[in-house]
Amino acid sequence: MENGFEDLIASYIENKVGISEHFLSAELANHLKQNLVDLNQKSLLKEAGIGNSEKVSYDGAIRSDSIYWLDKKNNNAFENEFFDQIDAFIIYLNESCYAGITGYEFHYSLYETGDFYLKHLDQFKNNPSRKYSMISYLNSNWQESDGGELMIHQENNNQKIAPTQGKTVFFKSNELVHEVLVTQNTRMSITGWLKSD
Repeated sequence: MENGFEDLIASYIENKVGISEHFLSAELANHLKQNLVDLNQKSLLKEAGIGNSEKVSYDGAIRSDSIYWLDKKNNNAFENEFFDQIDAFIIYLNESCYAGITGYEFHYSLYETGDFYLKHLDQFKNNPSRKYSMISYLNSNWQESDGGELMIHQENNNQKIAPTQGKTVFFKSNELVHEVLVTQNTRMSITGWLKSD
């Protein structure tokens, strides 16, 4: 487990974008993907908004995915396993990098064919509590023709990241503008933020 943690931190320090190819085990990723499929079949996902609870809007011309918030109150065994891994990563991050993370929030994210999310920053102007963004992908057998890459914009170095299963991406929420390119296949992830309130 700590190898995945160190992969994230080392690549983040090198390039401002941490990537671990196998942060999630194949088994856990498959269970989380099945959770997301089940939630979607029960029509429990909601249109994703822009902004936070204090100021939220909905605009399908900017963002067209659907989401469902993870919550320990759900008492789902696989979501709890995911939370246990995030808890362990936060301890590791705080001890090794003095990050001061005190909490987090995560949601499932589902992009259907044709969906996208235009360029944005993850930290809200009216609330700076989101410190780091984390995205864990749940897409097995993803092909380049499926699109849906995460495009991170840096000066002289735009980085296109394929959303392949088990991979986790990590970066500062107030620093890097990014977008989700149009997907040509169903694209699933768990997206969230490490917070310092």
